[in-house]
Amino acid sequence: MSGDWRNVASRVARLDDAWDNEPKMVDISKQVAFWADGAREDWAVAQELMERGRTRHALFPGHLALEKALKARVCSATQELAPRIHNLARLAEVAGLALSQDQLNILAEMNAFNIEGRYPDLTPAPPTVPEAKAYMSRSQEVIEWLIHGL
Repeated sequence: MSGDWRNVASRVARLDDAWDNEPKMVDISKQVAFWADGAREDWAVAQELMERGRTRHALFPGHLALEKALKARVCSATQELAPRIHNLARLAEVAGLALSQDQLNILAEMNAFNIEGRYPDLTPAPPTVPEAKAYMSRSQEVIEWLIHGL
């Protein structure tokens, strides 16, 4: 009898493996909403940190907000899951966005704060308060444009 159960368990394990390897249907509209909502939430955190004078710390969730807004646009444009990358300019490219030079510049500049948030020893001195405020202001314009385009 125990041999029968082992046989059943083996068949169930094979079915589980087949299920794990089977492509799943993904609701892209839920992915777009997930990324857009996350962008809004991370942007609110970035703004709160700026208001508290935590300028350097605000720029990391500022980058995350841009990344998530871009991933929402990637999902919307491609009808596929967003790639697991953090480079903002690359995400804009994958989404097929026609960005102005100013928009591309702020994406490139904000990439540094993704790295600083993870690897502080690889980055230069933190920006001054006026510089951080300028990054946030320019980022907000891009985030609003990205989300409005959904």
